[in-house]
Amino acid sequence: MEGHVDHLGFERNKAQFNVDDMKIVWAGSRHAFEVSDRMARLVAADPVFRKDNRPMLDRKELFKNTLRKATYAWKRIIELRLSEEEASMLRSFVDQPAFTDLHWGMFVPAIKGQGTEEQQQKWLPLAYKMQIIGCYAQTELGHGSNVQGLETTATYDPKTDEFVIHSPTLTSSKWWPGGLGKVSTHAVVYARLIADGQDHGVHGFIVQLRSLDDHLPLPGITVGDVGMKFGNGAYNSMDNGVLRFDHVRIPRNQMLMRVSQVTREGKYVQSSVPRQLVYGTMVYVRQTIVSDASTALSRAVCIATRYSAVRRQFGSNNGGLETQVIDYKTQQARLFPLLASAYAFRFVGEWLKWLYMDVMKRLQANDFSTLPEAHACTAGLKSLTTSATADGIEECRKLCGGHGYLCSSGLPELFAVYVPTCTYEGDNTVLLLQVARHLMKTISKLGSGKMPVGTTSYIGRVEQLLQYRSDVQKAEDWLKPNVVLGAFEARAAKKAVSCAQNLSKFSYPEEGFQELSGDLVEAAVAHCQLIVVSKFIEKLQQDIPGKGVKQQLELLCSIYALFLLHKHLGDFLSTGSITPKQGSLANELLRSLYSQVRPNAIALVDAFNYTDHYLGSVLGRYDGDVYPKLYEEAWKDPLNDSVVPDGFQEYIRPMLKQQLRNARL
Repeated sequence: MEGHVDHLGFERNKAQFNVDDMKIVWAGSRHAFEVSDRMARLVAADPVFRKDNRPMLDRKELFKNTLRKATYAWKRIIELRLSEEEASMLRSFVDQPAFTDLHWGMFVPAIKGQGTEEQQQKWLPLAYKMQIIGCYAQTELGHGSNVQGLETTATYDPKTDEFVIHSPTLTSSKWWPGGLGKVSTHAVVYARLIADGQDHGVHGFIVQLRSLDDHLPLPGITVGDVGMKFGNGAYNSMDNGVLRFDHVRIPRNQMLMRVSQVTREGKYVQSSVPRQLVYGTMVYVRQTIVSDASTALSRAVCIATRYSAVRRQFGSNNGGLETQVIDYKTQQARLFPLLASAYAFRFVGEWLKWLYMDVMKRLQANDFSTLPEAHACTAGLKSLTTSATADGIEECRKLCGGHGYLCSSGLPELFAVYVPTCTYEGDNTVLLLQVARHLMKTISKLGSGKMPVGTTSYIGRVEQLLQYRSDVQKAEDWLKPNVVLGAFEARAAKKAVSCAQNLSKFSYPEEGFQELSGDLVEAAVAHCQLIVVSKFIEKLQQDIPGKGVKQQLELLCSIYALFLLHKHLGDFLSTGSITPKQGSLANELLRSLYSQVRPNAIALVDAFNYTDHYLGSVLGRYDGDVYPKLYEEAWKDPLNDSVVPDGFQEYIRPMLKQQLRNARL
């Protein structure tokens, strides 16, 4: 790693486990670790990928800088003949939102998931070589979460065998798609399909937006950027766009036709391929978002943990060293649950990858039995992990005191880049309500003898769970996985059943759903937290190599679960799952677990294996040499280019000399 004098070496020597082994556990496999390590170092060593000056660039400079980095990254990918996995890793370590994120992350998967074989053969080779650049134009000015409410139309004209794409209202303008504003040549546009005078709902169409020669918008297309967004640097490197169509014609074969088609005569027909296949793409995208949550949270936690060990405040005896901030219990109680959450989200993300593969295998075999559950599960975990991560990054900034507010801490930009995740790919509250609907449906089917599957299988034991009372006698009992699972299952089941009972009192179910939406969201959160806890416990049942590694993960698993129990104590008590005394015992154990994690804290964040370049933080430097670097960084600010500020003569001098009457204000 970087650095000469290791100011955190004394902390690293305390570790009770092998950090290299934990790095492999964190990466998922030795192969994944090696690829990630190689790509991270490749990016860190290349001056083109420099990013420490990013918050100081104006919008145009920032955007041009992004275009340069994205194109240079593509050049390196070709020169080094990188695999798809390596290329994706390299782009993520460049760590600057760019049009390529949407090209590879949304445009290509949409064509793969919704295009016919023929369409894939036509469009994918162009996209893979980046001879066309695509984006995903779904969200509109007036509609985001309610996809069925989109207003853009695609009307079939049988006379010319074309679709006419049109924006009939101001609110039908496409708004937000990344890459759309200035770069994309093509888009997968979602519009209401109108054929034979009938509205067949929202479908996807491949539409060329700009000329491949001079990059000018094609006739009938108005396109631009939506404007500056939250934060310095941050997501302003992305050209989120606005797009309007004025009767733009495209060939009929540019409708994505894997699931349904319009014939030459204008007849709308379903293909033999089941509609549910479209959900595969959504499960895939949400699964990557959960994995990304663990990455973003672990970055913030790495910065806050290292800086908490460097920073000393109060507690000096006889002129000796002051106390390290990380040794204060209040700091540990805020920081270590976030450290545990980063690991928890990592492992639930790994499991979601497996779930996606499993769902796709089943879909290919026309088995749709696990799809509703997988859909609800990915929706809920996307919501849970992104909300916790956004809040966690901000908490890490506060844990770094005043210096955390400096751009050079890396935390303000990390927060500003991350927060939109709570809204895109499904607003987090709307997603929790989808999970709640799935839970209510699962409970309603219990009478028919249909047993719930997957993450809802515990609802099949609802009779026992409604009677559940924890048998914890002493604090250590909370270390037993079955004790923790019992309490979390009982809480989730009781909250869900209570909602179902209250819903049944309404004559109109939808009215009840509106009225009880607050309770339903809480029931969904309880269900999703149970999933994360249970997947962490399952991970611990696997064969985990390395000295002391499993013990550290067991500690973190207990911290994650008991922190949630402490935070939602009202739920556990009001559902009668545990007693107040048992809640106190859990809290007592939690405090002692913080003390056990403390000597390993620096090693646990070193296991993320982040380069100083990727962290982009003076406070989170590997070598802990914070203060000289903070001082150095301050002088780089453009304000310090001159000793006397621009504007002194016109404004400050007249004020000091009492000559405001003559000043040119």
